[in-house]
Amino acid sequence: MKLALSIAWRFLMSAKRQTLVIILGISVGVSVQVFIGSLITGLQEDLVDTTIGSSSHVTVYPDQDNLSFDDYDQVIQTIMTSESKEELTVISPALDLGGILDVDGTKKEVFLRGFDFETSEKIYKIEDKLIQGTMPDAIDEVVLGEGLAKDLGVTVGDTLTIEIIGSTRTLTVSGIVDYGVAVLNDTWGVTKIETMHAIVGTNTHATSIEMQINDVFAAETIASELEVLFSDDSYVTTNWMSLNQELLSGLEGQSISSLMIQVFVIISVVLGIASVLAITVMQKSRQIGILKAMGITNRDASNVFLLEGFILGIGGAIGGIVLGLGLSYSFTTFALGPDGNPVVPLSIDPGFILLSAMIALVASTLAALIPAIKSKKMTVIEVIRNA
Repeated sequence: MKLALSIAWRFLMSAKRQTLVIILGISVGVSVQVFIGSLITGLQEDLVDTTIGSSSHVTVYPDQDNLSFDDYDQVIQTIMTSESKEELTVISPALDLGGILDVDGTKKEVFLRGFDFETSEKIYKIEDKLIQGTMPDAIDEVVLGEGLAKDLGVTVGDTLTIEIIGSTRTLTVSGIVDYGVAVLNDTWGVTKIETMHAIVGTNTHATSIEMQINDVFAAETIASELEVLFSDDSYVTTNWMSLNQELLSGLEGQSISSLMIQVFVIISVVLGIASVLAITVMQKSRQIGILKAMGITNRDASNVFLLEGFILGIGGAIGGIVLGLGLSYSFTTFALGPDGNPVVPLSIDPGFILLSAMIALVASTLAALIPAIKSKKMTVIEVIRNA
């Protein structure tokens, strides 16, 4: 093997320009694979984060015969006994009611949501979206969407009356928020769940239990497990995947297109290496014949070209990683949106980059099989005859 490695290195160094061109070809293939993979993965993560990053992944509701859970703590404890509890990152109760806000005769419908902010903020991050004031810190304080506050003509510190489930209550506006979604800005009011309990006259009710999980694509599986867990209680479980089929189809299409691009890139790299090394066998046939006449074995002769492919694969993999990371850096530096952030935030995964390099290395070595077999079959007589 040491002799074959020495000969392979000499062959490569005797045609440096050709060697550099092959390595450059492999590098371009690996860089495209790294860049496209990082781009598609980053786009998928950005789409998922934009659409469901600030929403519940799995939600449990009471069935249609009940307006709310009588004891949400008991429901949460039951969920925490499930096999999926290790996957849960956030579990938060919510008490939602529709009402009418009244400010000096100006009335607007509101969807009033009561949260336990200690847990719900991990899902909705409402505080990050505040444009005025603060989050509710006491009972009877409320945060209004920007559009709703504008329609009512109120600002931070103003009071308003809410008509809800047959009674009225006075609330103080503690903050105004821009959710970035017009419907939410025009309809949502957010308060502490204790305020909602004071309105309904109970400390244990909730209309939903909202959860986020580690692997967002496991939402359907976890929802199914919870349905089995709550089968006797007739609770309803939903998940973001069943509610966003078009988004899932788009993500699946992106993954397939990315895979196809990478497969064709690898095929082109393999064909390129195989053809160049096959030509090299013909170019080096005289040297191979001389080496065989001097006693080199057929196995060593074939190993020469396998090792050439391996060495070219190593050079191409290293060059491809450097070039791919350079492309990624250039993209995130120059392809910027109006806000100064990258149009698509790339996801640089060391594991994926290593996998791309290993695929290139294996592909390069396998591409050398054809010339290696041809070299193994070449005889001294054949070389003399064709010299």
